[in-house]
Amino acid sequence: MDTNAVDASAVDGGHLRAFVERIEKLEEEKRAIADDIKDVYAEAKGTGFDPKIIRKIVSLRRQDKHKRQEEEEILELYLSALGME
Repeated sequence: MDTNAVDASAVDGGHLRAFVERIEKLEEEKRAIADDIKDVYAEAKGTGFDPKIIRKIVSLRRQDKHKRQEEEEILELYLSALGME
């Protein structure tokens, strides 16, 4: 007998199944939400807004104000160093 093999009776199958089923349900909900978000971007595009810019705004709004300002300053510095500003 392989001494490295895990004894299946040592695993609580019911408990494991409950975790797997919860994860599967959450993954399904995540896909549904992702589809909803995609639909909102498509709707915004249909009314003349640029989805790429909206995504950037959403990303910026998630950031802490101080961190965002710091990144903007660094970006300006780099653009200036490259002669792009």
